[in-house]
Amino acid sequence: MYLCKEIQAMERLDGAFLFHTNCADIKVCFVTDEIVRLRVSFDRELAEESYVLSTTAWEDRLDGLFEAERTRLTPCTPAVEETEGEITFDTGKVKLVARKSPLCFQLYNRDGDLLYSDLAGTPYTLDSNRRITHYSAMEEEDCFYGFGEKAGALNKNKTFLRERATDAMGYDAEKMDTLYKHIPFYIRLSRTTRKAVGLFYHNFYESVFNMGCEKSNYWSRYTYWQADGGDIDLFLLAGDSIRRLVDNYTLLTGRPALLPKRALGYQGSSMYYPELEKDSDDAVLDFIDTVKEEGFPIDGFHLSSGYTSYNNKRCVFTWNTERFKDPRAYFAAMNEKGAQNVPNVKPGILLCHPWFDEFVQKGVFVKDSQEDTYGVGKWWGGDGAFWDYTNPEARKAWKEYLTANVIDVGTDSIWDDNCEYDSLLDKDCRCCFDGKGGTIAQLKPLMSTLMCKLGAEAVVEHNPKARPYIVCRSGSAGIQKYAQTWCGDNYTSWKTLRYNIPIITGMGLSGQPNEGADIGGFHGPAPDEELFVRWVQNGIFQARFSIHSASNDNTVTEPWMYRGSAGLIRDAILLRYRFTPYLYSAEYEASRTGAPIMRPLVYEFQQDPKVYDESFTFLFGRDILVANVLEPGAKTWKVYLPAGCKWYDWNNHFTCYEGGQTIEIPVDISTIPTFLREGAIVPMADNQLMSMANDHMTDLHLTVIPGGERTYTLYDDDGVTNDFKDGVCRKTRIHVSGTDVVKVDFAAEGSYTDFVERVMVEMVRKDRSPFWVTLDGQKLEHFLNRRKFEAAAEGWYYSQTKKAVLVKYPNPRKDVTLTVSFEDFDLIGM
Repeated sequence: MYLCKEIQAMERLDGAFLFHTNCADIKVCFVTDEIVRLRVSFDRELAEESYVLSTTAWEDRLDGLFEAERTRLTPCTPAVEETEGEITFDTGKVKLVARKSPLCFQLYNRDGDLLYSDLAGTPYTLDSNRRITHYSAMEEEDCFYGFGEKAGALNKNKTFLRERATDAMGYDAEKMDTLYKHIPFYIRLSRTTRKAVGLFYHNFYESVFNMGCEKSNYWSRYTYWQADGGDIDLFLLAGDSIRRLVDNYTLLTGRPALLPKRALGYQGSSMYYPELEKDSDDAVLDFIDTVKEEGFPIDGFHLSSGYTSYNNKRCVFTWNTERFKDPRAYFAAMNEKGAQNVPNVKPGILLCHPWFDEFVQKGVFVKDSQEDTYGVGKWWGGDGAFWDYTNPEARKAWKEYLTANVIDVGTDSIWDDNCEYDSLLDKDCRCCFDGKGGTIAQLKPLMSTLMCKLGAEAVVEHNPKARPYIVCRSGSAGIQKYAQTWCGDNYTSWKTLRYNIPIITGMGLSGQPNEGADIGGFHGPAPDEELFVRWVQNGIFQARFSIHSASNDNTVTEPWMYRGSAGLIRDAILLRYRFTPYLYSAEYEASRTGAPIMRPLVYEFQQDPKVYDESFTFLFGRDILVANVLEPGAKTWKVYLPAGCKWYDWNNHFTCYEGGQTIEIPVDISTIPTFLREGAIVPMADNQLMSMANDHMTDLHLTVIPGGERTYTLYDDDGVTNDFKDGVCRKTRIHVSGTDVVKVDFAAEGSYTDFVERVMVEMVRKDRSPFWVTLDGQKLEHFLNRRKFEAAAEGWYYSQTKKAVLVKYPNPRKDVTLTVSFEDFDLIGM
């Protein structure tokens, strides 16, 4: 066993520092003034060959593969001071202190707060089984968030977690580990300093995290990460705030994709239709017609793998023409109906696949560990081989087959499924690793991420204008660059409804804002009526919204399945569609900074320790707090409102509450408890959209709750093409300022022309009505009669019920300032 005990020497490299210890080399690089890389190598090779990093400060063997998406920075050059016992590096934002003996690295922010510390003495080890371990110091009640897709509560203090992607159908969302993703990144938040730091382990061997589950009398409290091989390649992300850490993490591993608008709409899906004996195409088309007849919106259909059935076996890239008589005609009909197919493709190839010998000749498979043939693992319907996406020739072949047999048939959307590779049990099976050679143990979780990259590339290579929609069940760090994801084959239960929330928000803190859950549950019985209503009411706030099922009681989960509640289901989904401008603007923000769409309260309210352990109440975007009812038969519901601002009950005439307290509100089956924070700016569509991809907002409803200065960016583009990359988009900067005189400044940029014809601004002010309202200095007419106000083209009206002023006017199609005066007006004195 090797134990790193002391620093023996340091040498300066071009852009880095190399420490020599008693048994390993440690390379330190300041990627930016807030991102520090500590790489511990016991074999001292230090090869650079990443499939994940989007920002580097060094040459990488795989740079050519990521030429269009990797940025090479000049590393930050810190000031260096050395004493007999330690070396200090100062970037201006952080200080890294390397203590020589006993060996220990510590990271401080500019204020001197300790953000991170190794466990001094032997923080880095290599055992006789070639497993590497990194020990970190912790405080007893530190909070730990992230780790990718994990069951249970949001805060993982005193938990033991395993990073190993598995096909976990019907999992227990509270207690089971592992699930479908492998993302070795977490955020540590100190309850003492209220400052946070991020740790990303750039290593994709199977690993475990022990977050304070064990104690030793000989050491202070510690956590550890342990992996089956490779280097301890640790990126420390500073910035103090969780918001800044997520920004830095997605700078490092890739900004989330700006998905097409259809990806945010309702995705119909069920395994039932593609599994019919014949005429599945007619059944799906009839489903789409029924959706519209029942008054529901829709934007797509997740086409399960039944379309690939060949001799009752799933054989990717083939078409069952008993079920789908004319795939091109069927795809064209679905596109005409505004519900593009998202066809399911899988990386496992059954040995009985009709093209198997052809695939073997092309050398596309992961190889056996001993023999010069393909590795074999269990697959759907028998034994199978698995595509090796680290092989350039296999990547080329995959795109060719995918294009010819799926994309060219008539879609820009791909559903990558069953891509965890967990049935390939021999971890020594060999992968190409782009010519170097590696093992599936080393590379397994990267396969699904590369699979998504190839799908996105194939769509654009087939049609450069098309914006890809890739959705994937698995993924590694970096999956956010290519795909929307969902938390797998969940089980139908109230527990799953509840615990899918921290699974999704935990993914949001792991760099993936575009995550959702199968609404209603995928595995198990059909949801009962109340559970289904509550699940939809929760699901409308998720980035991916799909009602998807393979129920074991021969039922099909559909929006109208309970006639008595179909109206409630419809109302909730229609509400999501009216949120389109807010949701798409959040999607844009996510693509720029990684900001989650479903945000745990701690993301926005890090200074309020009472939210550190909150798992089930969340924020939709920045301004809308959602506290869904998660238990059957509830008549009241308790909601904690974070400290630091006031909160306004959207369902009860903007009733105002001070933050920092728990309130109890009455609820019934129709209630979706939502609260707006002070300073909120929330755009919605007043005209009802039925398609996010094809319908346009013509009537903008902007809810504003003044509270200090606040700027919001309302983003729009065509939502379909890649023209936004060339600036064909519209960013409307909405700046709200003032108290007695509130100004709302609108300033737009970009060449995309919006479709808004009318604007309604709803501004909450509980204590008084405005004195006057102007638009670019021109006074608007004040109406005391609501009916006359509604009939007018412009003007304002104060609602005594809501204590909010309504201002409306035709879209001026230029930058304007709306001014609302709440100044004192002495009527008697006049």
